[in-house]
Amino acid sequence: GSGDASRAVADWRLALWTLCSVLLPVLITAWCSFQRSRRQLLIRDIFRKSKHDWHYTDLFVQPSYCCVCAQHILRGAFCGCCGLRVSERCLKKADQRFLCKEIVMRGTGAPGSMPHHWIRGNVPLCSCCMVCKQQCGTQPKLCDYRCVWCQYTVHDECMVDCLRTEDCTFGEFKDLIIPPYYLSAINQMRKEKRTSYEKVVPYCRKHWMPVIVLANTRSGNNMGETLLGEFKMLLNPVQVFDLSKIAPAKALQLCTLLPCNAVRVLVCGGDGTVGWVLDAIDEMKIKGQERYIPQVAILPLGTGNDLSNTLGWGAGYAGEVPVEQILRNVMEADGIKLDRWKVQVTNKGYYNLRKPKVFTMNNYFSIGPDALMALNFHAHREKTPSLFSSRIINKAVYFFYGTKDCLVQECKDLNKKVELELDGERIELPNLEGIIVLNIGYWGGGCRLWEGMGDEPYPLARHDDGLLEVVGVHGSFHCAQIQVKLANPVRLGQAHTVRLILKSSKMPMQVDGEPWAQGPCTVTITHKTRALMLSHSGEQTDDDASSLSE
Repeated sequence: GSGDASRAVADWRLALWTLCSVLLPVLITAWCSFQRSRRQLLIRDIFRKSKHDWHYTDLFVQPSYCCVCAQHILRGAFCGCCGLRVSERCLKKADQRFLCKEIVMRGTGAPGSMPHHWIRGNVPLCSCCMVCKQQCGTQPKLCDYRCVWCQYTVHDECMVDCLRTEDCTFGEFKDLIIPPYYLSAINQMRKEKRTSYEKVVPYCRKHWMPVIVLANTRSGNNMGETLLGEFKMLLNPVQVFDLSKIAPAKALQLCTLLPCNAVRVLVCGGDGTVGWVLDAIDEMKIKGQERYIPQVAILPLGTGNDLSNTLGWGAGYAGEVPVEQILRNVMEADGIKLDRWKVQVTNKGYYNLRKPKVFTMNNYFSIGPDALMALNFHAHREKTPSLFSSRIINKAVYFFYGTKDCLVQECKDLNKKVELELDGERIELPNLEGIIVLNIGYWGGGCRLWEGMGDEPYPLARHDDGLLEVVGVHGSFHCAQIQVKLANPVRLGQAHTVRLILKSSKMPMQVDGEPWAQGPCTVTITHKTRALMLSHSGEQTDDDASSLSE
């Protein structure tokens, strides 16, 4: 009896210990998960209510120290506007203790001036003290100061009282920044219903050319989010807009508060984003705001970036150039004009009551294999958008569909299906699979299509002469040969007006990379307007590389 009882007790003990060993980790995990979710809710609540532009990171890319407790931190929160870095547990204190960049100046300061806004610690690598000219941030601790406006840095021991109250000069980019005191003066004048902005500093300054940054965070290689933060650090955050949250037409209304013919807009995105912004600028003309029209520069984040390439801004940005250099390029850029064209597609048919489709073209119109590749690419991207987050993957998919078309030849005998008229004169077409109407020098992600191999004379091609270049291609393989300069296109001519009649069957068409399948129709391309653009002289532009006919 006693042996059975002791065995039963031992069994109960074993069962209890087994239960504890199973339940305890589960309870600990559940408790940790609950605390983590509670902590995340608190962090999100602080982020939502804060005037700082807080972001959370699991790993800082450079050695960082908490601005409250001064401890070394690997992860935590940082402000995308003023650059504060803080540990998770000190976030609430930092949010209450430190002010962020002021978009509009408050308080009673002298008109046309404001003091430095110093932030302690985490100064940029290789920055130099404005007093002693020695390197800052060299000690492994929270040390030295940085002004969030002029970006000047000062050692702890060099920081004196006069620097704390000294007026900020806004540093290297003073000609691009919209100062908070300017916006506060404009606000006051608007309340008083006065519009004589030219009396407000720095409106009257000769070289002031404020920049507005419009970034599409969904373009190409998804760098827009990072760039937004970097531009907010260097400029006034009110100048930087995320086009996924605000439309260009609304963002560009800021131009009406700034000097006439002086504003520069930097569009961070692909050619589609640039077209979107230029359409919004055309709306400004319709509203009678023509004197506020800005000049447009491009930071290419898309896949093709042919317009950016033509204007000298490069074929694609992957972070290789510092944001400071990008702003310098915008300051030094030269103003040029870009022709914009109206593309009207009228469907054929006796009972067709639908209005013609109307597009605005900046780059090119095409019918044939390249439009088919774009159509297949867009259909694939709509099914699985998560796969198309890299410029390399996008180009690989284009290559796949181009190779497929070489074998299938879906667009053959195009010359039998269409009629082409240039300035009212009908053109006899050779055996072709595609026709491309060009406004700019680059096509297909970096190919100079009109130029071809460059081994034969061809007429001058410009993007501001009111002329279109019309070429034919024999198929996808011919397109590939032209891209690697092994073949010339079939140059069909130049014209002020292009008319193309599709007589039968559906064919793929595209305008500036936006494709669709089109039945019998008439396509008419006429001049619409001219856009004010900025050309980067550091790169070869379209006009520099064009050749004259002998």
